[in-house]
Amino acid sequence: MRALLLEQQGEQVLAQVKNIDSNLLPVGDVTVEVNWSSLNYKDALAITGKGKIIRHFPMVPGIDFAGQVYSSQDQRFKKGQSVVLTGWGVGENHWGGLAEQARVSGEWLVPLPAGLDERKAMILGTAGFTAMLCVMALEEGGVKPADGDILVTGASGGVGSTAVALLAALGYNVTAISGRDSNTDYLKSLGAKEVLPRSDYIETPRPLEKQLWAGAIDTVGDKLLARVLAQMNYNATVAACGLAGGYQLPTTVMPFILRNVRLQGIDSVHTPFQRRQAAWERLANILPESFYQQATQEILLEEVPAAAAALMNNNVTGRTLVKIR
Repeated sequence: MRALLLEQQGEQVLAQVKNIDSNLLPVGDVTVEVNWSSLNYKDALAITGKGKIIRHFPMVPGIDFAGQVYSSQDQRFKKGQSVVLTGWGVGENHWGGLAEQARVSGEWLVPLPAGLDERKAMILGTAGFTAMLCVMALEEGGVKPADGDILVTGASGGVGSTAVALLAALGYNVTAISGRDSNTDYLKSLGAKEVLPRSDYIETPRPLEKQLWAGAIDTVGDKLLARVLAQMNYNATVAACGLAGGYQLPTTVMPFILRNVRLQGIDSVHTPFQRRQAAWERLANILPESFYQQATQEILLEEVPAAAAALMNNNVTGRTLVKIR
């Protein structure tokens, strides 16, 4: 099978497409013929070696994939069935989706819901799945479209752009923050009513600022998230799922104890099956067909290393879809 293989040479990570024996696949009870994968920020960290994502080499990266069951010892999955996988350490400590086959635990797979084909599932991928979990967190926090504007940070990325489209489709007024002025028209085409420059949010925030947002989805962290928290309305919810801007949070308890703000962390790696399935079913039903044309570029397996470098240099907008076969 063809696979993007990561190998370590001294302090460097080498990424090459190679033909390898499928018998080398790790232990698992379901083998999947992978048709589509995608390129995520975590994949880019692993492939470029700029993040200590991979602990054991060689490794096949790719934290998500969609394809058809080739063989199964799990009674829930039959040969030829379309499935999707995100998370569970795949592509980090278990060979992942940037290969023609993957062998995994059946516990990690979700049957592809009606309304999604495999290609669309990977246009969404981990990013879309995470965005849906964030939207669900806002809903569970009681945030309704009538309550006011919703802010999405890092909106040009995969999670942010999908979150903008989901919120707009659900009737929310969305304001997006982006570090690139060139993406304003793109974000408005997804449903954003207004696009703010990230430069407006780089200053250290005061403990409390003017109330502006009924809810927020943050993919950035650090000072930007701290300022967003200071601007939340009373009883608002913020769903935090990323740390593209840093892992620290220089804030105070003021938004939480004086404005009743809720900060909800979002983990998409170990999400239980029932919630995972519910999120995928909602993704299949909410997004308009136009989303799948607007938010994606498609590349081949051989092009992944260069695309990973571009992603690390903040030169990628939306989702990068990888055609495996």
